[in-house]
Amino acid sequence: MEVVSKNYISIDPEICSGKPHIVGRRITVPQIAIWHEFMGKSADEIATEYDLSLSEVYAGLVYYFDHRQEMDDLIAESESLVSALIQNTPSKIKLSNSAA
Repeated sequence: MEVVSKNYISIDPEICSGKPHIVGRRITVPQIAIWHEFMGKSADEIATEYDLSLSEVYAGLVYYFDHRQEMDDLIAESESLVSALIQNTPSKIKLSNSAA
């Protein structure tokens, strides 16, 4: 295990598929970036909603901005995986054209 940011960020191949994450949690840096950059949540909102300290949230954001291309690539890879799973997984819900 490699601790990257003063006990806040860790990279361990056996945790979160090797993605940088908050030490002791399964919250990844890409998740924090998505919540902040793409969903518009403030650091305070993220900390409150996910029971993190502001230091943990800011450490995640610092790591994201210091490794932005790599993190954006991980986010895009995850989006592609989810899209492929949705396309290749049959729905158990049958949609009808008529409203109930």
